[in-house]
Amino acid sequence: MNIMNHYNIKIIHEKFGEILNESFINKGQFKLFLKMVQGCIELKNDLSFFNGDDFLIHVPHKYLVESLITGNSVPYTLTDHIVNKSKIEAPQI
Repeated sequence: MNIMNHYNIKIIHEKFGEILNESFINKGQFKLFLKMVQGCIELKNDLSFFNGDDFLIHVPHKYLVESLITGNSVPYTLTDHIVNKSKIEAPQI
């Protein structure tokens, strides 16, 4: 069985609950997304992202800085990868 890493980011707000719970297979795309979130916090910008197909997120800066944000890496199998492909990484048709 082939085991790889599964990268996950969660944004949880006290009032709104879970705002984002997204998983990545590609470490580079995960790293870029984390840098985008960090940049939005430091530059006091809203977090806005659209993959051009089926994933859109917009979090105003006010709520982003009030949120708990976690990122982690968890091992997973190839079967998990096929079942849970990230919407952000999905190929554009």
